[in-house]
Amino acid sequence: MKRSRIGVLAAAVAVLAGALAGTAAADSQSIESWTPVARTPPMGWSSWSALRRKFTEETIKAQADVMHDRLAAYGYRYINIDAGWNDHVDEFGRVAPDPKKFPNGIASLARYLHQHGLKFGIYLVPGVPAQAVAADSPIEGTPYRVHDIVMAGAGNTADDKSAKLDFSKPGAAAYVRSQARQLASWGVDYIKMDFVGPGGGKIPADNREDIRQWHAAIQATGRPIHLELSNSLSIAEATTWQRYSNGWRIEGDIECYSHCVGLTNWDVRVKLRFADAPKWTGFAGPGHWNDLDSIEIGNGDANGITPDERQSVMTLWAIEASPLLLGTDLTKLDPDDLKLLTNREVLAVDQAGRAARPVSQATQQQVWFSSDGRGGVTVALFNLGSTEAPVTASWQDLGLRGPAAVRDLWTHRNLGVSRDSFTATLAPHASRLLHLVPRHH
Repeated sequence: MKRSRIGVLAAAVAVLAGALAGTAAADSQSIESWTPVARTPPMGWSSWSALRRKFTEETIKAQADVMHDRLAAYGYRYINIDAGWNDHVDEFGRVAPDPKKFPNGIASLARYLHQHGLKFGIYLVPGVPAQAVAADSPIEGTPYRVHDIVMAGAGNTADDKSAKLDFSKPGAAAYVRSQARQLASWGVDYIKMDFVGPGGGKIPADNREDIRQWHAAIQATGRPIHLELSNSLSIAEATTWQRYSNGWRIEGDIECYSHCVGLTNWDVRVKLRFADAPKWTGFAGPGHWNDLDSIEIGNGDANGITPDERQSVMTLWAIEASPLLLGTDLTKLDPDDLKLLTNREVLAVDQAGRAARPVSQATQQQVWFSSDGRGGVTVALFNLGSTEAPVTASWQDLGLRGPAAVRDLWTHRNLGVSRDSFTATLAPHASRLLHLVPRHH
């Protein structure tokens, strides 16, 4: 009977996503911008890490085909094209697709994805592109032109040739609405708005009003479109991002661009997330999530991180309820990595949407935890150090009294009942992910 009860309780982890997201959703109704978009953290793929700007309609379809065949059943849905899809502006000053890469247009690609049960994402930056400024493009449906709607200053944190929109001038909001209408007409389901300030980038910029206007413009289209902000967003404006977007990058890029072997690097890129994620925990919830950036898991050694580090990445992203957007080449999936990406109990932790906090960050051996909303606790043990070390979760630190049944979510094994703590000796950068259920006498 004891083992049977433990098994039943452990099986509940597999359905946590729906039940817990629903509970947390009720708490989110006070956020003005809450919509059915992003009730749980989005799952999918993004082009930047593996392909950079070297993609075409056919290479994107190839990624989508693998997602449809091997990953969609686990919840992965979004196919997001990042920078490199556009090369000019149209007659109304809106960025337009490169006809060599997309000879059939963007709407055709979106239809292909939708026909395969997938969703389509696209990449933009705030402000008015330099090409539209040079052309002094007319604003669709208005008597105004670009020179009527801009002001001094950069349009975003990356491009000092872009122009800043002045929303006190008639026509500025109409320009954003025109872009949103076009994206909706193409069938876009997700917008990554990059180089949003205050936040990361080379140039100081303030895009808070841009994001408010984009939120309103998306709502006006009537199409559910996820709005994701990037990168290194200012935590001082967290309530603004929470109200007007569906997610925000808390850090710079996960990709390692120089002096690295592989897509990313533990010490230079990954470890930063452990330091910064706890500051943002309180802002995560249905409709708006803390984004730790793409998951660099899927291509074996080409990921640039070890097998233990890959499991720790997946563990942190899951227990922080981060979006799970793969950055690897799906046409070259490594079998062992695929097991990490498709562990249903781990994915359920992410989709439950209950971001964790560390008990302490005083040492490199850390315990992170969150309530499961049902009396139990989800716990991650991390050894961030460079040598093997024990990591102990104390029930008292987790708010538990008395013994608890322990389940290992990575191995799908019930580990029995522990009276007041659990200790694991972990290799450097290794982790465990557990679910605890109190056993009351």
